[in-house]
Amino acid sequence: MTENRRLKVKDNTRPWLRGVIAALPIMLGYLPVGFAYGVLAQKAGLSTLNTMLMSMIVFAGSAQLIAVGLVANGIGPLTIILTAFVVNLRHLLFSAAIFPHLTHWRKRELAVFASELTDETFALHSTRFEREQVEKSEAFAINIVSHITWVLGGWLGVVAGQLVVEIEPLALDYVLPAMFIGLLVMQIKSRTQVWVALLAGTASVAFLLLGFNQWHVIIATMIGATFGAWIDGWTRI
Repeated sequence: MTENRRLKVKDNTRPWLRGVIAALPIMLGYLPVGFAYGVLAQKAGLSTLNTMLMSMIVFAGSAQLIAVGLVANGIGPLTIILTAFVVNLRHLLFSAAIFPHLTHWRKRELAVFASELTDETFALHSTRFEREQVEKSEAFAINIVSHITWVLGGWLGVVAGQLVVEIEPLALDYVLPAMFIGLLVMQIKSRTQVWVALLAGTASVAFLLLGFNQWHVIIATMIGATFGAWIDGWTRI
C-alpha cells in the first residue's frame, strides 16, 4: 500500500517538476564549483562577459577550469581549444551509453539534449533511464536547471573574485575533484563497482605520471569499463 501511494504521488507530479527535484543534488554541487570557476576566471583576467559566455556555450566544468588555467599562463587560443576538445572526448562514451534509451527522440531534441549533457547530468540520466521511462520534459528540466545553476554560480564567483585578494587559502582547485568523488560514492552499489573505480582511478594516476597529460582520463575510463564489462559477463556465466 505504501508503494502504491508513492507511485500515485509520483504520477500526480508534473514531469518537469520531477526533473527539477531530481537535479537538486547537482544544483547544490554546481553552485560552489561554478563559483570557483568564476573566481579563478576573474583572477585570470577574463572579462565578465567572456566568463559568462563560456559557461553558457561550453558548459563543461573541467574544460572551463583547465581553460582558465591555460589563459592565466598565457597559452594561445588554439592550444586551449584543442585541450578542451581532448578533455571532453569522454562525452563520446556518455553518448554511446545513453543513446539506446533515446532512440525514439527526434534529431533536434537529441542535439539540444546533448549540448547540455555533463558528467553529473549523465550520471543522473543513466541511472533514471535504466530504472524507468523518463519523459522528455523531465530530462530537459534536469539539464536546464543544472545549466542555469552553473551560470549563476559562475556569476557569483566573478562578483566575489573582485572582492577577494588571495584565493589560495580557499582551496578552490579541489572543488571539482570533491564533487566527482561525491558523485562516484553515490553511484557505487556493488563490490564490482568498487574494484572498477579503484582500477580506473589508479590507472588514471599512473598514466598521468607516465606523461599522458590529457589522455589519462580517457585511457583509464576505457580500461575500467572493459574490466567492469568482463567481470559482469564472467559473473553471469
